[in-house]
Amino acid sequence: MAALLYRLGRFAFRHRYLVVLLWISLLTVGGVAAAQAPASGPTTFAMPGTESQRAYDLIDERFEGQKADGATARVVFKAPEGHRITEPALREAIGTAVETLASGAEVDRVTDPFKTKAVSGNQAAAYAQVSYEVSAAELSEASRDELADAVAEASRSGMTVEAGGATQKGGKGSHAAEAIGLAVAAVVLLLTLGSLIAAGLPLVTALIGVAIGVCSITALASALELDSTTSVLAMMLGLAVGIDYALFIVSRYRSELAEGRRPEDAAGRALGTAGSTVVFAGLTVVIALAGLAVVDIPLLTKMGVAAAGTVVLAVLVALTLVPALLGIAGRRIKAPRTRHKAARAGAAEGAEAVRNMGSRWAAFVIRRPVPVLVVGMVALCALAVPAASLQLGLPDEGSQPESTTQRRAYDLISENFSPGFNGPLLAVADAKDSDNPKQAVSEVSAVLKGIDGVSTVSPPRFNEAGDTAMITVIPESRPGSAETEAVVHAIRDAGGDVMGEDGGRLMVSGSTAMNIDVSQKLDDALLPYLALVVGLAFLLLIMVFRSLAVPLKAALGFLFSVAASLGAVVAVFQWGWLSSLIGVTDPGPVMSMMPIFMVGIVFGLAMDYEVFLVTRIREAYIGGHTAREAIVTGFRHSARVVTAAALIMIAVFAGFIGSDEQMVKTIGFGLAAAVFIDAFVVRMTLVPAVLALMGDKAWWLPLRLEAVLPRVDIEGDGLRAEDEPDEIAALPGARS
Repeated sequence: MAALLYRLGRFAFRHRYLVVLLWISLLTVGGVAAAQAPASGPTTFAMPGTESQRAYDLIDERFEGQKADGATARVVFKAPEGHRITEPALREAIGTAVETLASGAEVDRVTDPFKTKAVSGNQAAAYAQVSYEVSAAELSEASRDELADAVAEASRSGMTVEAGGATQKGGKGSHAAEAIGLAVAAVVLLLTLGSLIAAGLPLVTALIGVAIGVCSITALASALELDSTTSVLAMMLGLAVGIDYALFIVSRYRSELAEGRRPEDAAGRALGTAGSTVVFAGLTVVIALAGLAVVDIPLLTKMGVAAAGTVVLAVLVALTLVPALLGIAGRRIKAPRTRHKAARAGAAEGAEAVRNMGSRWAAFVIRRPVPVLVVGMVALCALAVPAASLQLGLPDEGSQPESTTQRRAYDLISENFSPGFNGPLLAVADAKDSDNPKQAVSEVSAVLKGIDGVSTVSPPRFNEAGDTAMITVIPESRPGSAETEAVVHAIRDAGGDVMGEDGGRLMVSGSTAMNIDVSQKLDDALLPYLALVVGLAFLLLIMVFRSLAVPLKAALGFLFSVAASLGAVVAVFQWGWLSSLIGVTDPGPVMSMMPIFMVGIVFGLAMDYEVFLVTRIREAYIGGHTAREAIVTGFRHSARVVTAAALIMIAVFAGFIGSDEQMVKTIGFGLAAAVFIDAFVVRMTLVPAVLALMGDKAWWLPLRLEAVLPRVDIEGDGLRAEDEPDEIAALPGARS
């Protein structure tokens, strides 16, 4: 691999203007395709194999004209202080609002709160339920505007009127925090590379790769039913890995210049060494993201594949556009301050000849490996403690910012009715095979009313055939709570006992039950997916480092990183510690998709630092240094770059914490915490301590295993022959 990438680096360096033109052409084509692509259509949220999905399918089959996943809105009316909602003037205003809402083109039906008894016991509030013929994704802007106009008109009566439900769009949030993240990344690059041109190059290349990726996702959004979160995740990962991959190569290029190599040779060797690391690291991220398909959630699979595609673009940009721009920059990208004479002196006299913060830190750790290891492990275990109480769920409108009408409607319902009215459950009774369907459904309704945690059970609504009924069940607790989840399971158990005897079945669906099923499916898939990812890491690292101990250490370190970062997420988003600082107004269960996303993404990012850091250590070890000297030498060359790369990733991920989308906010915080923990605690602290304790044993590999393993050259051992001019002259298209 190293030899192939060496040739690619020199080719891109020589044909720099052609390579740049090709990438600009791709960006242009992507931009045009995105601009001309049709608007993104409805995003189908299907959950194959879950009871909620089977219930939705049954409704579509048995209830003609009924759309199981049709959009709903809940308009809440609150009387002015000192008044009752039943007063004639307010009652008339509500009736007018109901009539206005019912006249909407896509509206199926609107409930009158005075007819359905949707009036609070203190007569201070009431709500009307609006059901649409289309899903929330298919709902037109005109229908959304009609709802907003009806709410505004009703508010003129003096009432407080708010609207919640799937018809409302959350705020987009400001991009200021993301811009700050990029600004921090730029400052870190400038301090690391000491040159505006050198610092700007990783930013420019990363932005080009992300732009092409996001344009491609936008162009394909309609055909593949991709939602907005997909492009945000792709942007987040693309920026982070794109900047880091370019930084690795630019940093190695400057190191090669410091060794006295010509720029073209330096570009080739930078790609043959750091480029090999980039390929391996990118491959691990791609496999981890694409592996999300095993969870069998179509939306999650699409998000993982789209993000993986953006990472592939980041790798290709790093391997081709970066060396091309290095060629265009020419002598303006200089070698680092440590000139080649000092570097050669360091090579001749040992690791102590050239000292920097990295080598000093490594020397400190290897002098005290046991205390450092103990302190690091205690810190990780302490951070991981909250993860033991992890509760998974999907956000409801209670997690929206208090400035939104959805959140205000949610709070009004909770205050005047009960929290459970915000998440009604839809029980679907299939009595087709029963001798007396109506009697069977009546018995089920009676049983539902007696279940602990159930507040209200509506009369059953039968289909035309009279063999299937829908029953609305209102729990006492809020939608995302553990109590509501217990109610869902209790209904399913009780329904099975009652209807099963008569050949029928009872299924629970609705958005709340669907969220519970999604969380359960993700929870069940987490451990198998974790085993798959860790097993993959172990096998790949054995091939890379020709060792058993180093891969085992890397895999265990990854597990500790994930546990500690999940603990931080639980402490903030579930327990509420410091939650107000990042805009979490209502702590609750952690996003269901967060743990499995974190496993996949952190796995790839952890391998970035592991490979880049330990590769340098192995280079020194096989070059003749002792095991301890190799650690110091490796840190002298790579600690500064790994630190900069980690700070950049933290800044980029933290920039997304300002998003109003709960999923994006949680992922941004979780990944920022994970990178900090993995880079600075695990890789920069525990790795040198463990390697120092193991000594030469860290690099042992059984001879039989050595013989059968394919060799992956990422240290550049195969580049010695490539230094010969005859080898380069044989490259097709090479110029003398």
